[in-house]
Amino acid sequence: MKKIECIMRPSKLDDVKDALDQAGIKGMTVTNVIGCGLQRGIKESYRGNSYSVNLIPKIKIEVVVIDAVLEKAISIITAKAGTGNLGDGKIFIYDVLDAIRIRTGESGDSALQV
Repeated sequence: MKKIECIMRPSKLDDVKDALDQAGIKGMTVTNVIGCGLQRGIKESYRGNSYSVNLIPKIKIEVVVIDAVLEKAISIITAKAGTGNLGDGKIFIYDVLDAIRIRTGESGDSALQV
């Protein structure tokens, strides 16, 4: 099992969520986050004064998938979240030792299946 953690533009959330759902990848956690990467923030103007905003609002999606669908999930996220511009985000992949469904006690890959 792998955990996919994706930091991306908030405007792309519905596209990514719908595409993952259509591919059969159902469970996810979504968090509003702020941060900066290579983009290093943006310049804003308020009442004629210019100032830098270093921390930009982003969305973090966390999804745990079985190894067999990892590449499919990554390709969906990159296709739907990408704009080709600076600030599109990053995807991080982690190993997951186990998953346990609390309701039934199922563990491993079967805990992730619907």
